[in-house]
Amino acid sequence: MKLIFAGTPEFSAQALQALLHAGHEVVLVLTQPDRPAGRGMSLTMSPVKLLALANNIKVLQPSGLKQAEIQSQLMAEKADAMIVAAYGLILPREVLSIPPLGCLNIHASLLPRWRGAAPIQRAILAGDKETGITIMQMDAGLDTGAMLLRCPLAIDVKDTAQTLHDKLAVLGAEAVVSVLHQMTKGALPIQIQDESLASYAAKLSKAEARMDWHLPASILERAVRAYNPFPVAQCVFKGDVWRIWQAERRDDASGQPGEILSAGRDGVLVACGNGALLLQEIQKAGGKRLSALQFLQGNPVIKGDHFDLA
Repeated sequence: MKLIFAGTPEFSAQALQALLHAGHEVVLVLTQPDRPAGRGMSLTMSPVKLLALANNIKVLQPSGLKQAEIQSQLMAEKADAMIVAAYGLILPREVLSIPPLGCLNIHASLLPRWRGAAPIQRAILAGDKETGITIMQMDAGLDTGAMLLRCPLAIDVKDTAQTLHDKLAVLGAEAVVSVLHQMTKGALPIQIQDESLASYAAKLSKAEARMDWHLPASILERAVRAYNPFPVAQCVFKGDVWRIWQAERRDDASGQPGEILSAGRDGVLVACGNGALLLQEIQKAGGKRLSALQFLQGNPVIKGDHFDLA
C-alpha cells in the first residue's frame, strides 16, 4: 500500500520499520518537532524522523494539523491509508477523512480498556493480568473507533512500563502489518467498542509518583514498576529524595507505615499500610542508580528510621 505514517517515539519507529520491511511504500512521515534533550538541551530528532531520513522518506513536523496548507500536502500524496502510532497530536476530522482507507491507530491496550495517553502504565498500576495491542479505525473521539484486530499480551509480575512497552512495540508492529495484509484481500470485519467497558488512562504526572507508605505494599510495588522509567517512584528520607527503580513486596513483614524494618545486602525493607516493600535499586537526587548494597555504603540507614510521610 501507499502510506502516510504518523509517529514520534521508539514505539512508533518499530512499526515504521516493519511497514517498510513488509514492502509498503511510505510516501510521507509526520512526526513531532525536534525537542531539546540531554544535558546540553540540544535539539534532538525523534526516532521516527531518524528512521525516515535514513530511508529517504519525506518528513513533515507541523505543530498541528488544522492548517489548510498541511491538509493539502497530505491530500497531494494520494496515500491509501495513514498509520498512526504514538504521534502525540490530535488528528482533526478533515485529516481523518483524507485517505480512502482511513487512519489506523496502533494502540497499546486491549480497547476499550485504557483509552488515553498512558495505557501501559495504567494497566500495571491497576494490577491487570493482561494488556495488548488494538489496531483501530480512528474517528473523532479519544480512542473510540472501531477495532480491526486485538492482540492480547500477558503482563508479567516483573514487567515495568519499559519492558512492557518494548514487548508491545514488537507486537504492534506485527499487528499493523497483519491488518494491512488482510485489507489487501478485502474489507476486514470490524468490532464496535463496548462503551460500558471503557476506562481512561490519564497522562502521568510527577506528583502522583510520590509514594504513600500508608498504602498496601502490593499497590506500591506496582507503582514502582509502572513509573519506571518515568516519572520514577519517589520517597523522602530525612529531607532527601530517593528515586526507587526496583522493589519487591514482602507480605510476611509489618510495622508502622514508613518504618525501616531492615537494611542490608538484599535491600531496604520499609513497612507499608499492609505488608512491606523491599527497595532494591535506589537513586538519590543528582546521583546514579545503584543497587541497595551500593547505595547503603554511601547512605547508611538503621532499623527503626522512618521515611517522611507528609
